[in-house]
Amino acid sequence: MSSAGLSATDAPSYGLEHILEDESITERRPARFLLLLYRQHWGKLALSTLFFLIKHSPVYVLPIITANLINVASNPERYGPSSLWINIAVLLVVIIQNIPTQVLHISYMSKAIRYVEAGLRSTLVRKLQRLSMAAHGELAAGKLQAKVLRDVEAIEFLSRQMMLSVMPAILSVIVAAGITMYRSLLVSAFFVFTVPAALIVVYFFRKKIARTNQEFRKSIESMSGKVSEMVGMMPVTRAHGLEQTEIRKIDATLTRLRNKGYRLDIVEAYFGSSAWVTFQVFQALCLAFTILLAYRGQIPVGDVVLYQSFFAMILGSVNQLINVYPNIAKGFESIYSVTEILLSQEEEAYQGRKKLDTVRGAFSFRNVHFGYPGSDRHVLSDFNLDVKAGECIALVGASGAGKSTVLNLVIGFNRPVKGGVAIDGIPMDEIDMAAYRRHIAVVHQNTVLFSGSIRENITYGLPSVREDDLAAVIRMTHLEDVIAQLPDGLDTAVGEHGSKLSGGQRQRIAIARALIRDPKVILLDEATSALDNESEYHVQQAMKKLTRGRTTFIVAHRLSTIRDADRIVVMKQGRCAEMGTYEELMALRGEFYQLKMLQN
Repeated sequence: MSSAGLSATDAPSYGLEHILEDESITERRPARFLLLLYRQHWGKLALSTLFFLIKHSPVYVLPIITANLINVASNPERYGPSSLWINIAVLLVVIIQNIPTQVLHISYMSKAIRYVEAGLRSTLVRKLQRLSMAAHGELAAGKLQAKVLRDVEAIEFLSRQMMLSVMPAILSVIVAAGITMYRSLLVSAFFVFTVPAALIVVYFFRKKIARTNQEFRKSIESMSGKVSEMVGMMPVTRAHGLEQTEIRKIDATLTRLRNKGYRLDIVEAYFGSSAWVTFQVFQALCLAFTILLAYRGQIPVGDVVLYQSFFAMILGSVNQLINVYPNIAKGFESIYSVTEILLSQEEEAYQGRKKLDTVRGAFSFRNVHFGYPGSDRHVLSDFNLDVKAGECIALVGASGAGKSTVLNLVIGFNRPVKGGVAIDGIPMDEIDMAAYRRHIAVVHQNTVLFSGSIRENITYGLPSVREDDLAAVIRMTHLEDVIAQLPDGLDTAVGEHGSKLSGGQRQRIAIARALIRDPKVILLDEATSALDNESEYHVQQAMKKLTRGRTTFIVAHRLSTIRDADRIVVMKQGRCAEMGTYEELMALRGEFYQLKMLQN
C-alpha cells in the first residue's frame, strides 16, 4: 500500500500526546520538556549508557596500563615479566570489545532519538490540526515549516549532543576523578578547581549566547516566511515585471540573517577560545604540580603520565561541554520555538463531544454577534436566520457584509461572541466538530488542490469510492473532456496547488470533490467564479441535482446564478437587510434590486 493510501488508523502512533497535557511545560523550562520527550525511552537510554561505558573503557584503562608499563620499565627488579603481559592482554581485550558495544550503544540511542524525532513532528502536526483558523491566519506557512523541519531537527541534534557529547563528558569526568581520588586525594583536590572555572566561563557568556541564538532563529523563520511568500507571489511578480523588487526584498532579509549569523559566530568564537585558554593554563599547572610530586619522590614517575592523562581527560571533557554549549543553546531555542505551537491556547473554538450520526441540515442563528479578536468592529450584529433542512439559501451583499463569516459559522470555524448557532436543534457548543464536518462539503472561491493526481484530489479523505460513482461525478462536473486530453487521465498529477490545470479545471475538480462526498450540507463560496460560460452551465445543472434535498448555503456576487435559490438573504453591515425569493426581492425594489441593477 502506498503512503497516500494510508488511513488515519494505519498510521503509527508515537505516543507523545502527554507533552501537551503536562502543566509544568513552559518555555522557561526546556530541560523539563526534553525529559518528557524521552519519558517512555529511559530503558533504551540506560542500555545505551551502559554499553557506552563498556565500549569507552579503553580510554579509562589506557592511562592506568601506560602508568603500570612505565613503572615496570623503570623498576624491573620490583615487577616480573608477567606484569608486562597481563597489562598488554587486558588492554587488547578492552580495545577489541569496542566494536560490538559501540554498535549496541548507537543502536539503543538511535531507536530512542528517531522515535522521539518522528513523534515530535507528529505531535506538532496534530496540534496544528487543532489550532483555530484564526491562529492559522496569523502563522506564516514558511515559519510553520521552519518549526516542523528545522527546529525539530535542531532538537534531534540536541538529543544526540546530549548522548554523544554531554553524557560521555560527564561520565569521563566522574570516572577520571574517581580513579584519581583513589590513587591520590592530594592530586584530585587540584582537579576540583576546574569546575568553578568552567562555570564562570559559561555564566559570563550564557545570556549573550541565548540572546544571539534567539535573534538568529527568528531571522531564519522570517527568511523562511519571505521565501514561501515569494514563491506564492511568483505569478504576480512575473506578470508585472517585479523580479528585481522581490530580489531586493529577499536580499535585505538575507543581509539581516547574515549579520545575525555573524554575531552568533563571533560570540561562540570568544566563548570557545576563552574556555580553551583557561583549561590549557590549568593543564600546564597540573603537569608542573605532578612533576614536582615525582621529583620529591611522593609519587612514582609513571603516575605523572596517569594523572596528566586523567587531568587531560577531565579538561577535555569540560572543554567538550563548553564547546557543545552553543549547540545546546540552539537546541533550547528550538524548544522555545516549537512550544510556541504546542502550548498555544488558540485551539478549535468548539470543544463539544456529542457525535452526530446523521444530520438533517436545519440551522438556527439566534441574535448572533461576531467580531475578530483585537477588533472592536462586529462583522455580524444581531444576525437571525432559520434555515429548514434541504433549503437552499443564497447570501449576497457588498464585500465585508458578513457573507463568508456566516459560512464560517456554519462550518464551525468561527464561534459567536454573543448569541448562538444550532444544528437540528442542537447547540453547536455541544457538537463534536470533526464528526459533524463529515456531513458537509465546502467549495471555496480560492480552489485548494494538493500535488497528487486528479483521482486523489476528488476522492480526498474517502477510504474507497466506486468507479461508477466517480464517473457520475465527473460527468456532472463536465470533466470528461478535460480528463480525456490528459496523458494519464484520472491519474494525471495536477502539480503543486494544481499548477498544471487552468482555474476553471481546478474549480470543477473542487466541485467534484464536494459531490463525491454525498453531503447533507453544502457550502459554495463563489464556487463557479472561475468557470467559463459553457462549464458554468454544466456545473449549474449538476448543482441543481446536488442541492435537491440538501441544505445549501451559496455566497455569490453574480446574482443571476442564484435565481433558483429558495431564499436570498441580502446582508448589509452584518445584518439581514432583506430576505425572499428572487422574484420577491426584485419586486420589492430594495437593496437586492439595486445590486442587480449595478450588474446589468
